[in-house]
Amino acid sequence: MPASEAGDPRAAAGSRRYRRALIALFCAGLATFAQMYSPQGILPDLAVEFGVAAGVSSWAVGATTIGVALGVLPWARASDRFGRVRTMRAAMAAAMAIGLVAPLMPGFGLFIAARALEGIALAGLPAIAVTAIAETVRPGALGGAVGTYIAGTTIGGLLGRIVAALVGEPLGWRWGVSAVAVLAAIATILFLLRIPPTVVPARRGAPTPSALASNLRTPGVMVLVAQAFLLMGGFVAAYNYLAFRLQHDPFGLTLAQVSWIFLAYLAGAAASRWVWRLARRIPPTGVLLGCVGVMLAGIALTLPASLPLAILGLVLFTGGFFAAHSIASGLIERRASAEGRSVAPPLYNLGYYAGSSLLGWLGGVAFALAGWTGTALMVGGAALAAGALAWAYALTRGGIAAADRPAE
Repeated sequence: MPASEAGDPRAAAGSRRYRRALIALFCAGLATFAQMYSPQGILPDLAVEFGVAAGVSSWAVGATTIGVALGVLPWARASDRFGRVRTMRAAMAAAMAIGLVAPLMPGFGLFIAARALEGIALAGLPAIAVTAIAETVRPGALGGAVGTYIAGTTIGGLLGRIVAALVGEPLGWRWGVSAVAVLAAIATILFLLRIPPTVVPARRGAPTPSALASNLRTPGVMVLVAQAFLLMGGFVAAYNYLAFRLQHDPFGLTLAQVSWIFLAYLAGAAASRWVWRLARRIPPTGVLLGCVGVMLAGIALTLPASLPLAILGLVLFTGGFFAAHSIASGLIERRASAEGRSVAPPLYNLGYYAGSSLLGWLGGVAFALAGWTGTALMVGGAALAAGALAWAYALTRGGIAAADRPAE
């Protein structure tokens, strides 16, 4: 144990409390992301049933991510006042209730409204989770703990998409989304029962305007927020419209067959934990730049009319994205000033979900104009911009290694 951790009341890696917290947060991540992205696997069915274009159907996902973007800061400040665990419990219980009702909405507009409300409730987890982990486990165990939480989000995203599509194809999309809501409810109950209280008092920090201003003046934080916007936006756009492409010539896959592409999420689950081992030997910003390179290689492989290449490309793209996201999530508090630290993770999530909503929709515009090639070029451009920002920031800090030093 490092001397700096002697006497630290937080859980050490491998301890019973550590395992209990990680199991609970894994379940919460699974429940949150299963609900958030379950319509992504059935967007073609939604478009047909409601008679809307592909880009419009994507609002079944985009409305929820807008709700998350709107909710992260209020939930974060609520957790300062009421405690991390109590606030997460309230948010997850509300999301579970709304998720069970949303598939019953009679029209597209009401369904989208319910999905937006669900997003506001779901925001309570990503707004607080990383801060709660930091207040539950010791610093030396933080990277692995964050990676485990993100692995839960990737497994949730995988199950939500596949279950919705497999159930939805024979029974209809409402049954598909309902099946995911029931799965998420089970995971939520496990979270509510297993999550231990944090042992470090919640840091109230500065009032929201002051904390936000502090982060806006911190280039390292804003670079990570911009990267979240660009990388997540491109990621969601790729998954939104690859399903449409694979159902058309020359592939001609069914909706159920297309749903299996989401198994590529397993690469993300593995990469989000493994990447921290690499970051012990290579500066995190260097690892992040490598992950962006893997994303670019992956999206390029989806361009030829070859199903094996498309699958390989999607696996690389997905693993690269989640590895980059895991690194950036772990860096955000390190780069934040003391005054704005409690607001830095929610601000990162604001960029993350704003990118999901806006670029996820713009990917549909690109798809309408130039097919999959247009969407892939947009996604690649977003990844390149994110990499350029990371590189430029590192140069201003004296190099890649210096960019990752904790904020003074």
